[in-house]
Amino acid sequence: MAARRILSLWFPRLAAERVQRLRRDVVPAPLVVVGDVGGAQVLTSVSAEAEAVGLREGQGLRDATAIYPNLLTAPADPLNEARFLAVMRRWAGRFSPWVAEEAPAGLMIDLSGTAHLFGGEGAVLAQVFQDCADMGLTVRAGIADTPGAAWGLARYAQARMAPPLASGRSGDAIDQEARATRSRAAKRRGWERGGSPPQPAAAKGAEGAVISPPGRAREALVDLPLAALRLEAEAVDRLMRLGLRRVGDIMVIPRAALARRFGMQTLRRLDQAMGLEPEPVSPARPPMHFAVRLTFPDPIGLRSDVEAGLDRLLAPLCAQLRAKGRGVRRLAVQAFRADGGVAMVEVGLARAADSPDRLRPLIHLKLEQIDAGFGIDCLRLEALATEAVTAQQHRGQIDATQSAMAGAASGAASGVGQGAGQGAAHALDDLIGRLGARLGHEAITRLHPADSHVPAKAAQVLMAAWSVAHDGPWPAAPGPRPLLLMRPEPVDVSGPMEGRSDPPPRFRWRRREYAVRMAVGPERLQPEWWLEDPDWRSGARDYWRIEAEDGERLWLFFGQGGAVNDGWYCEGVFS
Repeated sequence: MAARRILSLWFPRLAAERVQRLRRDVVPAPLVVVGDVGGAQVLTSVSAEAEAVGLREGQGLRDATAIYPNLLTAPADPLNEARFLAVMRRWAGRFSPWVAEEAPAGLMIDLSGTAHLFGGEGAVLAQVFQDCADMGLTVRAGIADTPGAAWGLARYAQARMAPPLASGRSGDAIDQEARATRSRAAKRRGWERGGSPPQPAAAKGAEGAVISPPGRAREALVDLPLAALRLEAEAVDRLMRLGLRRVGDIMVIPRAALARRFGMQTLRRLDQAMGLEPEPVSPARPPMHFAVRLTFPDPIGLRSDVEAGLDRLLAPLCAQLRAKGRGVRRLAVQAFRADGGVAMVEVGLARAADSPDRLRPLIHLKLEQIDAGFGIDCLRLEALATEAVTAQQHRGQIDATQSAMAGAASGAASGVGQGAGQGAAHALDDLIGRLGARLGHEAITRLHPADSHVPAKAAQVLMAAWSVAHDGPWPAAPGPRPLLLMRPEPVDVSGPMEGRSDPPPRFRWRRREYAVRMAVGPERLQPEWWLEDPDWRSGARDYWRIEAEDGERLWLFFGQGGAVNDGWYCEGVFS
């Protein structure tokens, strides 16, 4: 069995170089990606040009602009950066089928048994660097027997210590006081003398490639800083305070003492890097894809032939969906014409479905948009968006009868019988789907109760295709509410009643004169003090139910209905 070999790729400037790829400047300028860290604007990624002028990752934006005033900046975009890393993962699939993402800017590739296909590990690295150079990306790479060792080599191999003297003694030892001896001693790096640990440095060309020979992971790790073990910053700081700065310093500590003083995670990371604890490379699962196609020996053009072809495709497509426990929410129908063109329509559903009987009527509504041209050679169905669906348990006759009786008894109070079966719910969803196919799903809305006593905010409008109907009776209002609500419209009250909060005997609204026969109120409503609403800046309103002599019933209030001064306004009409 071939020895396990792991390739770790690190893209230290992934975010900045992604932006540079989009800009495609002829002469690259210093560019940085700025993110919000602890409420401060910090450089999260810097380009090679920005690093050349003295900028670094983790630096404040104000300091960076002071160093280079003409600096180009771009906001951090974690979502698109993750998508770009996923694209790089698919590119790395050419070297091995086992590729895992190491967020935010790394890949882990299992090269076991595949490196010889490219001419060896050196040839693989050469191809990696060539491809990344063509894509305008900076990369560092490390190959070792374990993922932990490869990760550390890719990021910290340039921070390894200088080779020790032949005698194994350093000139800084306390018993070597001779000036000549100290002048010839090996110079130690700052982080070895007690300074800050080294940070991963950006790669430059092929210098960022390190290969550890098989079976020599210990030799590759012994001179690396502790951060190469993927330890938390707090754990690295505790170890460095005790003078433990290299991986080799903790290798000689007894395992029990190491776990007791620094935690099991430190011991676990060391074991993973040394290969004592297995650490698999788990590739990302491929996205679920549901599509079927049907090729015809001769082009077809009649609607009946297209419908017959779709009937043959719906059954296997729904079988694929049911096998994975999924239901389609958006379906694409593609018709490949004989002239090389492609006609496509999309069908949306209000609820995920895996039944041909629910998909077929919606597709037929869209068939008129498909231009057959000189004939259709191939039909293809693809589920663009799917959701998980759960199986519905069918009830027996006794349970169904009891539910129907209970729904009939409570139907008068709730307006919706509790015995409404799954078929009724599907019928409503199918109706929403058919209306959405004609009018657009954005045009089909439904009301949901909202937690507010303000009349205009008592209900919220939701898209029917992407929401669930309210389950249960509508919450009771504190008082009668009009059938039609509108924005407050001013009411003309002239005479001695102008400016008074008592209901006027006569008023004018919408160019009509009204004589009040009966007024019921007032009902005082207060706005939410924690919300800013321009229509409720005056505070409380006194609402009155007014019945005119001609029988029309209006909902009037006295207050500020979006105006500066108090006055009378009409906000609704009763049935």
